[in-house]
Amino acid sequence: MPNPEIIPAVQLYPVSDPVAASLPVADVDAGTDAKQDAKADAKPEVKPAKQTKTRLNKLQKRLRRDVGRAIEDFGMIEAGDKVMVCLSGGKDSYAMLDILLNLQKSAPIAFELVAVNLDQKQPGFPEHVLPEYLRANEVPFHIIERDTYSVVKEVIPEGKTTCGLCSRMRRGTLYRFAQEQGFTKIALGHHRDDILETFFLNMFYGGKLKTMPPKLRSDDGKNTVIRPMAYCREKDLVEYADIRNFPIIPCNLCGSQQNLQRQVLKEMLQSWDKQFPGRIEVMFASLRNVVPSHLVDNQLFDFNRFVLNAERSTEETTEPLDILAL
Repeated sequence: MPNPEIIPAVQLYPVSDPVAASLPVADVDAGTDAKQDAKADAKPEVKPAKQTKTRLNKLQKRLRRDVGRAIEDFGMIEAGDKVMVCLSGGKDSYAMLDILLNLQKSAPIAFELVAVNLDQKQPGFPEHVLPEYLRANEVPFHIIERDTYSVVKEVIPEGKTTCGLCSRMRRGTLYRFAQEQGFTKIALGHHRDDILETFFLNMFYGGKLKTMPPKLRSDDGKNTVIRPMAYCREKDLVEYADIRNFPIIPCNLCGSQQNLQRQVLKEMLQSWDKQFPGRIEVMFASLRNVVPSHLVDNQLFDFNRFVLNAERSTEETTEPLDILAL
């Protein structure tokens, strides 16, 4: 990068300048000061490309920090792990893959990343987009082809929510594939906002204080799911995907279902974020500061002996699948 222009501190006017030479010293100084003030006030012209690069660097640094902290806090990735990075074609999964690849280059441990996409045979799905992107970026990948779309459309009545069944079928397929291919971790692209939305969904419609954990073990103990972007803000991911110009693939099966309760909660949280800056951060912090003795679950906390019920605290390790479909 070239050095910035250095303006000499002396000889502000050429000696041969008759106008400057004829001015009193005070006037010369005043004119000089005015020019210096004007130069100081004038903001350097920044080209849009430079602004974009600067913003990209800041976003990438923040996302790297958030993902790295989540990985460390919850022991998500260990030496020798073979991580299946689930890539749907949406902004979140693209960003997750991009940041994980970035972290992999400087990580103190060696681990493998493989992108995996499930082609559910949705009408109009651009099958070429992901393979072309992954090959261009030299990312190893697998494309699984399963016609879950036809099954969902056959089972779910027209106008009803398809997300629940679609989610269960997709997860089952990915779990089986992970076991067959020897993956030790399954990385999903859920972020902080998803975790908060799921918390409120379970509270409002399921009667439970429960959400997506950053890390969990499947019921059969054969798969470990991780969410490296658990600390990432959705608005950062939206901007990051826009700047990086990822080839986004919309979800035609369920993306048009705008009346889902999850969408209602998303809008509620976004409204709070605008009206009360910092509220989202405080709410998310509360999920990391749980005090069982100050709740009313006597199966979680033994109020007779005033101790935590260890059996109940480790009892539920599965995903709140059904509630995600609301």
